[in-house]
Amino acid sequence: MSSFVGVIVSDPWLQSQFTQVELRTLKSRFLSVRTQSGRVTVGDLPSLFVKMKAFSELFTEDEIKTALEESYKDAGEEIDFESFLRAHLSLQTRATEKSGGSKSSSSFLKATTTTVHHAINESERASYVAHINSFLAEDPFLKKYLPIDPSTNALFDLAKDGVLLCKLINVAVPGTIDERAINTKAVLNPWERNENHTLCLNSAKAIGCTVVNIGTQDLIEGRPHLLLGLISQIIKIQLLADLNLKKTPQLVELVDDSKDVEELLGLSPEKVLLKWMNFHLKKAGYEKQVTNFSSDVKDGEAYAYLLNALAPEYSGPATLDKKDPAERANMILEHAEKLDCKRYLTPKDIVEGSPNLNLAFVAQIFQHRNGLTVDSKKMSFAEMMTDDAQTSREERCFRLWINSLGIATYINNVFEDVRNGWVLLEVLDKITPGSVNWKQASKPPIKMPFRKVENCNQVILIGKDLNFSLVNVAGNDIVQGNKKLILAYLWQLMRFSMLKLLKNLRSHSQGKKGKEITDADILTWANNIVKKAGRTSQMDSFKDKNLSNGIFFLELLSAVEPRVVNWSVVTKGETDEDKKLNATYIISVARKLGCSIFLLPEDIIEVNQKMILILTASIMYWSLQQQAADSENASDGSPTASVGSENEAVLSNEVSNMALDDLSPEVGDEKSKMEKIEPSENVENEVPSTKDEGLDTEDKE
Repeated sequence: MSSFVGVIVSDPWLQSQFTQVELRTLKSRFLSVRTQSGRVTVGDLPSLFVKMKAFSELFTEDEIKTALEESYKDAGEEIDFESFLRAHLSLQTRATEKSGGSKSSSSFLKATTTTVHHAINESERASYVAHINSFLAEDPFLKKYLPIDPSTNALFDLAKDGVLLCKLINVAVPGTIDERAINTKAVLNPWERNENHTLCLNSAKAIGCTVVNIGTQDLIEGRPHLLLGLISQIIKIQLLADLNLKKTPQLVELVDDSKDVEELLGLSPEKVLLKWMNFHLKKAGYEKQVTNFSSDVKDGEAYAYLLNALAPEYSGPATLDKKDPAERANMILEHAEKLDCKRYLTPKDIVEGSPNLNLAFVAQIFQHRNGLTVDSKKMSFAEMMTDDAQTSREERCFRLWINSLGIATYINNVFEDVRNGWVLLEVLDKITPGSVNWKQASKPPIKMPFRKVENCNQVILIGKDLNFSLVNVAGNDIVQGNKKLILAYLWQLMRFSMLKLLKNLRSHSQGKKGKEITDADILTWANNIVKKAGRTSQMDSFKDKNLSNGIFFLELLSAVEPRVVNWSVVTKGETDEDKKLNATYIISVARKLGCSIFLLPEDIIEVNQKMILILTASIMYWSLQQQAADSENASDGSPTASVGSENEAVLSNEVSNMALDDLSPEVGDEKSKMEKIEPSENVENEVPSTKDEGLDTEDKE
């Protein structure tokens, strides 16, 4: 596999300044920038370098730009990988001088691992270890390594092969990872270990974790602060899983009318938990408002009132009589233990206001006794807000995709969070930099309704500039929360993003600006790759019902990387159960390969053509990335791997611009906009035109 071939630099001295780990890391960053824009210029470097830990704490982006101007006068000058390395070394020398270190200490990795110290919260480590020991104690593979001793580095050592994190994700959101895709041999080779970590990171994104600044190398090296951060997110998702109306409709008791239900839908799980806590505290006579899980709970009074309200048989006024916060905290935990709440925190953690551990503690109290009742009148509000399965799956997919882009705003509910237009403007600016006129945009909180309409009008205007199908659609439709139109817009945006990535990758491989990538190109590429691998499966379109058994995608994955599919666990896909097994396996194998995808097994089984297109395009994107990396290694004098060797020939052929009739909308049709951009019922009209479209988003690992 090419990613494990050494990166060769033509200048021996320059190569001697870096380790292979450093070179692979830097080359990955270099190729990432080039993939997005087709080339790397001097002007791209400041924003790239300022994100590196070696420089982020010492320089601003403007300072890096000024430093580079001493060597490069033209910001538009294109640079190759070796020039990129020299620019890095030059900046590293400045960083060393600025920090007072030795000029000879120019190692990129030294700067990232030794000059930046990250303190490990021992209480958090102990709590997370206790959680892992409890929930994975009976796991067939891990039980021989458990229980973990929290006083040692055993947690970080055990996490290095990726199995623990994959298993933990499945505890948090059961069924996320098909365990048949996890490599669980006693001793893993580098490729297998990297596969596990790639599967882990892509699956973590698929359940809502933020992994923008975490790479497989960080996990392989067992970097404690990054591992604890990821584990913390996974456990938090598990503990907060029930804090939504779908899982716990009784939460409707917290609101008074349907308008408040809409607001509740847009709250993050943490804020719903705070709302729940304050609901019970108010009924119990506690006069303060708890706004966080840190300073507001340090004295223990809120916990005492909460437990008195929820479990009076185990608690009592004696807790409040305690003057010493530590003593009160100790009594609180004793009462919580009677509720069978595991101790995620110690009395010291309460007194010191540890936010993560206090959040975990309150979430567990909610799980064991939420104290809510079913009000039949209010339950109708919740039922009105419940979406059908298809709409819910699409909302989930787009929400996770948006959150994976690394924009400033984190969204909790697509239909509520996009209504002011700001999030969509952020996404558009990420995908097509410079497309948004920020001077005409209003940042939340937005009090004046017409400002929201202005934001959304700009969203629609940009969409039309990108050739989206938006017949009779106005910004006010988004402000009003029209779900069908919002889903249709986001689908076109996601598709545009993937096609632009593919276009840039092809343009670079051909050394010139190429044609736009179309849906037809992706279909033809997939069929040709499978055929050249000696397989017989083909797909007629992205809604070909024969795709439901999963065989075609398994053959496609096997064609781009023969080692990735274990055919002994694949079924024939003849029964519904077998189809689900194959679909689940396909998703995990694709993520294990390196594809960032957010669909569910049902999308494959039901042949959701939108998700099928994105899945195929994601596999194509990964495969072409491998081709680009192999070509780059070849130009550097490195041996190349065979993976993806067919891709460039397939893609560079002038694929006929056949119009996929089943994917093209009726452009110019004067039917109502509800028919025009119907995302669920009318599949023929939901996909935008196969005209040349593209995008610019970074498919983050």
